[in-house]
Amino acid sequence: MAVAELIAEIGVDMTRFPSAAHLVSWAKFCPQTHQSAGKSKSKGRRYAWVAICQHWDVNARQFALLLGAAVVTASATLLSAPILIASASAAPCPDVEVTFARGTSEPPGVGGVGQEFIDSLRSQVGGRSVGVYPVNYPAGDDFAPSANAGAGDAHAHVRSMVANCPNTKLVLGGYSQGAGVIDLITIAQAPVSGLIPDILTANEADHVAAVATFGNPSDRYLGAPISVVSPWYGAKAVDLCAPGDPVCSPGAALTLPSHDEMFSPAHLSYKQSGMPSQAATFVASHL
Repeated sequence: MAVAELIAEIGVDMTRFPSAAHLVSWAKFCPQTHQSAGKSKSKGRRYAWVAICQHWDVNARQFALLLGAAVVTASATLLSAPILIASASAAPCPDVEVTFARGTSEPPGVGGVGQEFIDSLRSQVGGRSVGVYPVNYPAGDDFAPSANAGAGDAHAHVRSMVANCPNTKLVLGGYSQGAGVIDLITIAQAPVSGLIPDILTANEADHVAAVATFGNPSDRYLGAPISVVSPWYGAKAVDLCAPGDPVCSPGAALTLPSHDEMFSPAHLSYKQSGMPSQAATFVASHL
């Protein structure tokens, strides 16, 4: 019988049994054996343990001692198991972590621009470890609700990192709608066009080493990119806009980017433009 079954049957509190004989009798491990017509008839259901008792001629007290030792050993093993599992699953804090929000309609992850940026950054930070957190949000065509959801997720993750990995240098990044997500946690001050700010606190902002955005629509509702309008992030932010990109070009005040604008050739050019590497060089210099 498994030791776990022993514990299930009798528990781990031996004080409730007045004597060894009482324990053995209650558990029915060494029941009485009667002879009838030359055949043994044992009372009780633990036949494997009956055989053990009869084979080694274990008396009640000896068996109770063996049983107690098994229970104590099993209990210690079971109680220590969660500690070992928790210790093994605890991941170390990286030296640097990039929180990146992908662009509209890109599949879950950091997206093409984000991956180019992260790969380039890793090649420029020496032996330092770089963790990655892809913002978990829809990145759908319904821009405002989708970006708001991203802002909530990004802020929650930054808050968690500040609490659990205070020495990790945080990097925030985003492309297209993802850049709008980063705006909502860094520079947006009031609701505009359905976009709702979820601003990092001053303490959380202090843990952000750098910000990198691509095709950022902030000019539409804030009049300028992060690098210009933010006293907290301006000096440590790089905000890149491809020539002719209608999403980040001045104009269209207080309007959200249209589907056609977000899928225009200029707005889709960032991955191959060299800008991710340019931004990575800037960010690496602030780590």
